[in-house]
Amino acid sequence: MTLAGLRKLAIRKQVQIRFTLRNGMECVIHEDGVARVPALKAPPDFNLDQELAEASAFAVETVVPAGQKNPPKTKSLSLGRKEMTAMLSESPVAAAAHDEHDDE
Repeated sequence: MTLAGLRKLAIRKQVQIRFTLRNGMECVIHEDGVARVPALKAPPDFNLDQELAEASAFAVETVVPAGQKNPPKTKSLSLGRKEMTAMLSESPVAAAAHDEHDDE
């Protein structure tokens, strides 16, 4: 599981992915693929890829498109590392890479 993989997943599925860093802060990967640490007020003294390697719990929330009237209520889905890795491996891009063949 890589930060780039989570960013791609967030974009494809239009979700926000959250995980807690070792220092107690939270990283949020938004549906635009940008990873942010909202509580960060100065240059970080950590590497987000290394923090992700230590993360064991994730929260995934579906993003409601802007301007949608009466948006459905969305719940946060709590996943462990194993479930998040499975979600990454079943993504459409990963499946498409395995199904490539020549059209002859």
